[in-house]
Amino acid sequence: MAKYTANLQGDFNALLSLLHEGIQSGNVSTSYENGSDYTRDGVRCAVRVYERYSMIGKNRVSLSITLVGYGNDLFVTAITSGGSQAVFFKVNRFGEDAFLQRAVDIVERYRNP
Repeated sequence: MAKYTANLQGDFNALLSLLHEGIQSGNVSTSYENGSDYTRDGVRCAVRVYERYSMIGKNRVSLSITLVGYGNDLFVTAITSGGSQAVFFKVNRFGEDAFLQRAVDIVERYRNP
């Protein structure tokens, strides 16, 4: 499992859209699995789950993204899972790391245009 978190300033809808479109366009096998949205007292939360096939690892990996926003204050976390062929421990994380890096690049480009 690999994880990335970031605090930043910006537009909730714009970043959510960039993440969704950018992750789906990163690999032909990437699929949007499901998501959830919640708003309360000005706080917004969006959860998105994606899955793709990793050619290097020869397995499927998932990427979960949670975006929380209050005004222009944003917090994003991206967590990958899967990607190993071992029974008791992780043998490789190539697919996970590559999938996570896609989300990291999108957030960092948004943060530093």
